[in-house]
Amino acid sequence: MNQSERVAATCPSCSPGGETVHEVLAPGGQATVRCTACGHVHKTRIEERSTRPVDVVVSQDGESFTATEDVPVDETLAVGEEFVLDAPEALVTVRITSLQLPEDRRVEEATADDVVTIWTRAVDNVGVDVTVHPTDGNRAESRTVTLQVPGDYELVVGEAVSAGEETFEVEGIHVEDDAVGYDQDKLDFAGDTVLAKDAKRVYGRDETTDAWSAW
Repeated sequence: MNQSERVAATCPSCSPGGETVHEVLAPGGQATVRCTACGHVHKTRIEERSTRPVDVVVSQDGESFTATEDVPVDETLAVGEEFVLDAPEALVTVRITSLQLPEDRRVEEATADDVVTIWTRAVDNVGVDVTVHPTDGNRAESRTVTLQVPGDYELVVGEAVSAGEETFEVEGIHVEDDAVGYDQDKLDFAGDTVLAKDAKRVYGRDETTDAWSAW
């Protein structure tokens, strides 16, 4: 969203007929950019656009902070979109979860000039809650652990994952409401894959050796 970092442009390699997100490597009249879809580096002209500062609230690991982002006034924002926010706390990739308009109205899509606050959550590094069931099937003995992974880490139903000293087999994954590209909100067939940043909760079967003897 920050024009000095990312812009929409056609890519001569993978999208000559439509725009994709590009990273600006060297600004200028003929800027050097890199397509985030295929990695192709090329030059393109970036049109100057009028911007305005908009408050951005970022939720991360149960806490939140507020920053300000300069947004092109004519840009359409929508829940589920991601952008890189250069906040005083850190450079963080965030996903829009809600858009606040005047009089505290919440919408899923709006022109930036109408938006008062962009509500987001950090998705470059995430903590995913995992409900781990014991091997004997006694769900009363289930417990929750948190998996700390990069947002693009793939969780695959049927595969084993380690979280600290815990190891579990993924049995099912609830998908976040703001995630896009999934046919349903819970995936539980072997081979189903969800990115960690799209996972609301994971259900797993304990595979830690003697894991339950200490509990």
